[in-house]
Amino acid sequence: MGDMSNSDFYAKNQRNEGNHAAGFGCSLMDLRSLMELRGTEAVVKLQEDYGGVEGLCKRLKTSPTEGLADVQTDLDKRKEIFGRNLIPPKKPKTFLQLVWEALQDVTLIILEIAALISLGLSFYHPPGESGGESCATAAGGVEDEGEADAGWIEGAAILLSVVCVVLVTAFNDWSKEKQFRGLQSRIEQEQKFQVVRGSQVIQLPVADIVVGDIAQVKYGDLLPADGVLIQGNDLKIDESSLTGESDHVKKCADKDPMLLSGTHVMEGSGRMVVTAVGVNSQTGIIFTLLGAGVEEEEKKEKKVKKQDGAAAMEMQPLKSAEGGEADEKERKKVSAPKKEKSVLQGKLTKLAVQIGKAGLLMSAITVIILVLYFAIDNFVMKKHPWMPECTPIYIQYFVKFFIIGVTVLVVAVPEGLPLAVTISLAYSVKKMMKDNNLVRHLDACETMGNATAICSDKTGTLTTNRMTAVQCYVGDVHYKEIPDPTVLPPKSLDLLINAISINSAYTTKILPPDKEGGLPKQVGNKTECGLLGLVIDLKRDYQPIRNQMPEEKLYKVYTFNSVRKSMSTVIKLPDGSFRMYSKGASEIVLKKCSHILNEVGESRVFRPRDKDEMVKKVIEPMACDGLRTICVGYRDFPSNPEPNWDDENNILNDLTAICVVGIEDPVRPEVPDAIQKCQRAGITVRMVTGDNINTARAIAVKCGIIRPGEDFLCIDGKEFNRRIRNEKGEVEQERIDKVWPKLRVLARSSPTDKHTLVKGIIDSTMADQRQVVAVTGDGTNDGPALKKADVGFAMGIAGTDVAKEASDIILTDDNFSSIVKAVMWGRNVYDSISKFLQFQLTVNVVAVIVAFTGACITQDSPLKAVQMLWVNLIMDTFASLALATEPPTESLLKRKPYGRNKPLISSTMTKNILGHGVYQLIIIFTLLFVGEQIFDIDSGRNAPLHSPPSEHYTIIFNTFVMMQLFNEINARKIHGERNVFDGIFRNPIFCSIVFGTFAVQIVIVQFGGKPFSCQPLNLEKWMWCVFLGLGELVWGQVIATIPNSRLRFLRRAGQLTQKDELPEEDVNEENEEIDHAERELRRGQILWFRGLNRIQTQIEVVNTFKSGTSFQGAGALRRQSSTTSQTQDVTNVSSPSHVSLSNALSSPTSTTAATAPPTTGHPSCECIP
Repeated sequence: MGDMSNSDFYAKNQRNEGNHAAGFGCSLMDLRSLMELRGTEAVVKLQEDYGGVEGLCKRLKTSPTEGLADVQTDLDKRKEIFGRNLIPPKKPKTFLQLVWEALQDVTLIILEIAALISLGLSFYHPPGESGGESCATAAGGVEDEGEADAGWIEGAAILLSVVCVVLVTAFNDWSKEKQFRGLQSRIEQEQKFQVVRGSQVIQLPVADIVVGDIAQVKYGDLLPADGVLIQGNDLKIDESSLTGESDHVKKCADKDPMLLSGTHVMEGSGRMVVTAVGVNSQTGIIFTLLGAGVEEEEKKEKKVKKQDGAAAMEMQPLKSAEGGEADEKERKKVSAPKKEKSVLQGKLTKLAVQIGKAGLLMSAITVIILVLYFAIDNFVMKKHPWMPECTPIYIQYFVKFFIIGVTVLVVAVPEGLPLAVTISLAYSVKKMMKDNNLVRHLDACETMGNATAICSDKTGTLTTNRMTAVQCYVGDVHYKEIPDPTVLPPKSLDLLINAISINSAYTTKILPPDKEGGLPKQVGNKTECGLLGLVIDLKRDYQPIRNQMPEEKLYKVYTFNSVRKSMSTVIKLPDGSFRMYSKGASEIVLKKCSHILNEVGESRVFRPRDKDEMVKKVIEPMACDGLRTICVGYRDFPSNPEPNWDDENNILNDLTAICVVGIEDPVRPEVPDAIQKCQRAGITVRMVTGDNINTARAIAVKCGIIRPGEDFLCIDGKEFNRRIRNEKGEVEQERIDKVWPKLRVLARSSPTDKHTLVKGIIDSTMADQRQVVAVTGDGTNDGPALKKADVGFAMGIAGTDVAKEASDIILTDDNFSSIVKAVMWGRNVYDSISKFLQFQLTVNVVAVIVAFTGACITQDSPLKAVQMLWVNLIMDTFASLALATEPPTESLLKRKPYGRNKPLISSTMTKNILGHGVYQLIIIFTLLFVGEQIFDIDSGRNAPLHSPPSEHYTIIFNTFVMMQLFNEINARKIHGERNVFDGIFRNPIFCSIVFGTFAVQIVIVQFGGKPFSCQPLNLEKWMWCVFLGLGELVWGQVIATIPNSRLRFLRRAGQLTQKDELPEEDVNEENEEIDHAERELRRGQILWFRGLNRIQTQIEVVNTFKSGTSFQGAGALRRQSSTTSQTQDVTNVSSPSHVSLSNALSSPTSTTAATAPPTTGHPSCECIP
């Protein structure tokens, strides 16, 4: 026993020796256990084990003031011992995994099974040839021996086409994943952090930070590693990401010095020594746990899925169109909690469900009709007995019918849709990078196209964020430009230079320009840079003053925050008394001034009367020139008794004003033009700024946000709150509704005001459309507003990490005009998808009707399963590529936004779909029923099982494809434009795909033979097929001349109804509630809810088909029935069971409504039983 513990101790010692040998006084585990302590425990442990922070720094071989020496070998050694500052990403899915996922598609599985049965049966020859003869009369004469051997080909061809589809889907997913990872790494590379190395402050990529680095933390940082605070000024940290506590935690070196990675600095500044990086930091530890957790979860999920599979199979006809996407979304949802489904996805899912259900119904009816016809014809009309030896042949027929049915379903379901969306978004995101938009959430790109309002920051977004002091008021004189230092009273000048140099973040500097003759580089807070620029203009230097009074010697710092709107620094003077320098927004600091320095630099009393005069004579004129006014002041305190520094109200009072500076931040030259474009595009631009109202108004006029003579509101935060709050101080929506439509400038606004405004606009029900709001922000305090907005833009250069975390898109050049580009791309995505829909639905409608009627009349679909697959899957995929990659044009900005409730398929599109559908159906049915006479060939109708392919049906197939090809060109325009070739050569992808498809079609027809059921055609017949296809272009012009007003009857499909528009908050809460609840509930209950929900949707479909004759009818009925269920949904958000039950109950009521004669305008028939 003793030996055991001895050897144990020996091993431990060895290990420590190893670590000490590595030259550091503490091991990785020591540091890890140290970082798990909080508050006083941590302080005690630091003191006892390490001798305080200084001792820790010594052990880590680093200097608290000079940082690490920048020696590569030392850095590598640290990385080796303590790890790198990287959290390894989750392994991407391999290509095979993606293939396996693509194979999970329900329609594909059905096809595979059908093909396998068909294959199996084709190899089975019934015993007793005579029996075979008598059974097969049903088929109108049996085929010869050679053909029977070729029976396997159809099954094999279906399997082959399934393989093609799966590979294409998997490849698309793979490239999407790759792009997404590229984007992530780009976002990660962009995050830099300030570190002291060799006494120099440098910006390092976060991944290069090592243990022992001295990092400078400031307001707005997202901490990249764990560390111990060495010295801090008023540091407050939001640790909610780790602890879930929303209160900000005060950090100071002697009470709670532990800083954790992944937390946000909300106030103040300081320096810390890095003690843990990467997987050893607190965030890293959580990530590693999560990584392990996710795998376990997946195993569990698989189990549930297996048991749930059977139920899911029958109830999910539409796995293909949304299942895969939804699963993907679920997974993403876990990793990144994001807003509700985007508008477009909502509309698409809805449309896909409507179409899928219709397809399912059509295919079921097709199969039933075929089977019945066959049975009645054989066993009733011809009175054949059912012979046992004939069973395989009958089964072969039934399999053939089943395959036809599945084909109808495959054609009906638009699998191209999710693909088109993905391709379009991925393409746009890639291109938007070039336009300085770094998209963090894919759907933000498309939401931006619907934006109706932009709430923009002023500083840095509309202006250049290069602050220069241009006017000042010193010693009772207002200088319109920076004066010569000799004319200023020396005493005032000295105080001013000291006040500016000491009372500003020491990280703020003005560096020499990068290029000769360029402007000096401004680093850090831009307003402070403007003031330091003033020091330099006054022929003085701030650096010697800072060297005399280094940061450690500052006695107390009240850092700038959005409540104080000022910053103050207290220093100890040589005689032991204290002096506090203060600077901040002029109207705020002047209120606290009781004295002011006069023309000789002596202080005199500053009365309220003088204040008012100063505001009128100095501050307002400066503000009206668009200048930001900053007041600088000071106050002296006795050394005995020492003031109570925590009593802020008394400390920050009774100041002596030194001067008022007017700082100019010029408007970016390209902004007025960009704002004009927004206004033309129907987007209201509002400016929300923390600046003085006059400054804000002046800038707004320069930008063109407000124009003289317009009716608009420019108010400040105080007035805004007075107007929107009731007596109890609560925000009221109807009050906000009175303010926001006219509001153009909100000045002196707090972050809460910004959030309230955004929420108010989004929740407003005044307009018929719900507003879609984009917000720009750069500060930590903009986080809530960025999150609440439909699209949050963060500034890539000036933005803090917190703002970037909360945003959807990062503007890499901080420029407002990039937002306009984002709008253009967003609208382009929407249009691309509409183009694809217009094309896709024409194919679907025609193919389904042809297959259905053909099967019912001639017992066989004129378009064979494999041909259908080629048309549907392959052409859809390519068409989605071709139409989704159209580049945007300026003309997109000339129309108003679509809005959330606008249907996906506009009346023009419906007109085009139906118009082209009619043309194609007429041509195909003419060819089907009288084609053999026109071309003088054998008829292909009523051919027996396994008969050779006929020229007749080949012509139908070829013409069908030609019509689709030319209709693809028509689909390039969706707003009824005449010239469909406009800009076609700007899109090489489109041209190559059209020609490529044409070439493949030639190969299929001429050499496809039995698998594609094609017979080679001669040149004349080819010319006819192409000619009939070209007719599409001519017909397109005919359709364009029909005015939409004549087609009022076209109902809109894919419309987001009221039901889908519950305010997001409710939807989100409801979902979350169900998520937690579902975990606790037993599986049986979950299935019960799912079953109810699905039954409800199925009831709705049946009603739809009873009441409406076309897909478009579906939308209308959903709208009706959803109003009843909506009222209940809202009341019963409390528990998931209520929601499902109330929905399920509200459906039968609509069944009665649907079956009753359609009494429109009488809601009475929609009562609740």
